[in-house]
This record gives sequence, structure tokens and C-alpha cells, in this order.
Amino acid sequence: EDRHAVHIAAYGPGNERRLTGKHETAAMDKFTWGIADRGASIRVGNETASTGAGYLEDRRPSANSDPYAVTSLLAETTLARSWCSEQGSSGVDA
Repeated sequence: EDRHAVHIAAYGPGNERRLTGKHETAAMDKFTWGIADRGASIRVGNETASTGAGYLEDRRPSANSDPYAVTSLLAETTLARSWCSEQGSSGVDA
């Protein structure tokens, strides 16, 4: 949740028109996640939730966003921060 604004800024222009909280989108100003929730910012699949392994779907990036920037932010926010906390490090600066 603390990096939501950073992600939104990198997800391309026009998000305020698209991420309204209606029509199976999350509101732009609020981070949400859920299992099989198509209206959440991050959707976790049913199988992922039940097995503890699998995929997640970030439903916020627009079609014109840079896929490398989006993937980098997701890895940084999820994987790198998790690893840093396990190692006792302060985490990622970005």
C-alpha cells in the first residue's frame, strides 16, 4: 500500500479515466487486493491462494505502460522487499 502512488505514476497517462472503481476496476487512489476479485488492484488466482504458489495479476497498468517498468516495480515491491526484510536490510529505495 505504501508504494501504490509510485506504481500508479509509472503505469501510464489516463489512469484517472480508467481506474474509476467501476466496471471491474479498482479506484486509482486506493490499493486493494483479493482472491479471484476482478475489481481489486491485485488479483490472486484461486489456485494460487489454495496452494500458496502461482501467479498474481496487477490489474492497474494501462495498455500503453512500459512492461519493463511495470515488471521492475512489481519485482522491487514484492520480491526485493521480501528478501531484504528476511536479510535484515532496509529495503529498496525506489
